[in-house]
Amino acid sequence: MESYIVTLATGTSEYSGTNNYIYVTLVGVTGESERTLLDNPGLDFCRGAVDEYKVSSHTPLGPLLLVRLEKERYWVEDNWFCRYVTVNPPIGDRALTFPCYRWFVGDVTVEIREGTAKTHRDDSLALLQTHRKRELQDRQQTYRWLTWATGIPRCIDAKTEADLPQDARFDNEKRSDFEYSLHFALLELSLKKLVIRFGNSWDDLEDFKHIFWKLRSPISEYCMDHWKEDWFFGYQCLNGSNPRMIRRCKRLPENFPVSASMVQSSLPLRTNLNKELKAGNIYLLDYIIMEGIPSNTIKGKPQYIAAPLCLLYQHPDQGLIPIAIQLGQIPGLDTPIFLPKDPPLAWLLAKMWVRHSEFQIFQVLSHLLRTHLVVEVFCVATLRQLPAVHPIYKMLAPHQRYTLEINCRGRTQLISSDGIFKRVASTGGDGLLILAQREYKDLTYRSLQPFLDFADREVSHLPKYFYREHSLMLWESIHSFVSEMVSLYYQSDQDVHQDSELQAWVKDITQVGFTELPNFGLPSELSTKAELSTLLAVIIFTSTVQHAASNNGQFDWCAWIPNTPCTMRQPPPTDKDAVTMEMIMATLPDVSQSCVQMAITWHLGRAQPDAIFLGDYTEQHFSEGRALELIDRFRKDLKEIEGRILSQNEGQELPYLFLLPSRVENSITI
Repeated sequence: MESYIVTLATGTSEYSGTNNYIYVTLVGVTGESERTLLDNPGLDFCRGAVDEYKVSSHTPLGPLLLVRLEKERYWVEDNWFCRYVTVNPPIGDRALTFPCYRWFVGDVTVEIREGTAKTHRDDSLALLQTHRKRELQDRQQTYRWLTWATGIPRCIDAKTEADLPQDARFDNEKRSDFEYSLHFALLELSLKKLVIRFGNSWDDLEDFKHIFWKLRSPISEYCMDHWKEDWFFGYQCLNGSNPRMIRRCKRLPENFPVSASMVQSSLPLRTNLNKELKAGNIYLLDYIIMEGIPSNTIKGKPQYIAAPLCLLYQHPDQGLIPIAIQLGQIPGLDTPIFLPKDPPLAWLLAKMWVRHSEFQIFQVLSHLLRTHLVVEVFCVATLRQLPAVHPIYKMLAPHQRYTLEINCRGRTQLISSDGIFKRVASTGGDGLLILAQREYKDLTYRSLQPFLDFADREVSHLPKYFYREHSLMLWESIHSFVSEMVSLYYQSDQDVHQDSELQAWVKDITQVGFTELPNFGLPSELSTKAELSTLLAVIIFTSTVQHAASNNGQFDWCAWIPNTPCTMRQPPPTDKDAVTMEMIMATLPDVSQSCVQMAITWHLGRAQPDAIFLGDYTEQHFSEGRALELIDRFRKDLKEIEGRILSQNEGQELPYLFLLPSRVENSITI
């Protein structure tokens, strides 16, 4: 008779514990232990408990391969979340850890592997090969692809979060906080007191302060004070919620007929537009993707959209400043070019229109499409094609937390008749889908790699581009970490090429998940360790750093409504001299729209109470010492980056802290 000490750890979130029966069987190379009911005196499997039991076997089991857990109903159905199981063998050997991190729903049997990561070739025993195959077959039935819309990446087959497997859903605390926070924001804005004015315009720009008295932040207050200034407009192009649009302008677009004389007053005396174009100091924002997008109708009233072109100049003294704006793609008498020397209200309104386009682009494209929906493809493919023992599954698991649930909620909001965007944004309704289809038609894998994206946009030398500096530091750290992890499990390029599970994974990504994206450009086969490392870095960077860059500052930049209006209620001006304050107030969001914009950007951009940050691997999927050493080194590297960013921002009037590792969540959870 051999005796093993078995420890089971129950989850720490609400309702993780259970009163149902839990059985365990240890499976070794030479046999199985007794099927043992785990029942100590008192309550077992309470929330957060770590319970210890004795499990016996009549014959030696040899090296342990699996732990089989069974849950059976006792009186009422009661789900259970198991974090991990540890097993102490009878003699001498080290304790073995079996990571689990899954819900047991209903009467269910689950077999889990010891925590040492293994690729397909590492498992020579038929039992383990069968276990891998059966696990993937079960997952492929659970996690199915769905074509949501033509021209859009495929997603999880779930209409709402209620259709998701329990393992992919919010825990109870997360769900309660998520649903409560928006109601809290609306209450803080005292919407009930403002209800009599819903649908009405504000009287003056100063009136926007009426909803600015409780929900605020240091940057939003700074924005309120400086939003009219040209340098601040340029700063947001570099470090706002949409820092990926700006690119160097080598020659002016043919549909943007800016002459040298038009902008000379914005340049130093001894230079001109042509010289600055050649010197590489002229930059462009082009919102051609907005051209012809159907606009939304809110409460029976049409909203308006523009597709601006904005020329910017890297001034030696003033920094990056706008020098010309055209509010449409077709030049003409009704599409004038606005200049800083124009009447102040005309120039201010032109900048508002550019910032309005920014709101649509960063919320729908930069935030939702290029992070949430892109990462979902990688998440679903990982669940379908990589068993839990695979090192790549273990590496990606922390970066997939809540992605499926939050995306299901997002899609529900987009298509529902009372969704947030349909209530307040000028691109709500059919325009959202068309905008998404246009973006994905041109989306490339290359553009998701930050060092290539900056090079392609020719912005590598723009000063005070803190988003670029910080994201490249984090990219290098992530890429170095995953490269070392890949080398730990793949000794050669041939090992990568011959990993059948890995190749099935990348085929599921490219040939199924991204099959609707004609120009994505990710190969359907991985041939080298370098290719695998880059792909893993893209996945982790996109789900952490890139998401944080678009999400974390949206309240700061959008809380002061005139700076980044969610909608425009009048068409773009066609006569510079006709712009009045009355026209501006009639164009900007009304009271109701302003309140909802402020509430939703606070709700989405606030720090999450259950946040797990980059480098914090709270779920111990790896157990081998070398892997844990690499994770610890990654954490230390992130701490060094944290210190460099803090040092860089010390004493700054307008700090850029959105990409502090301690503020970058480990996954898309909001």
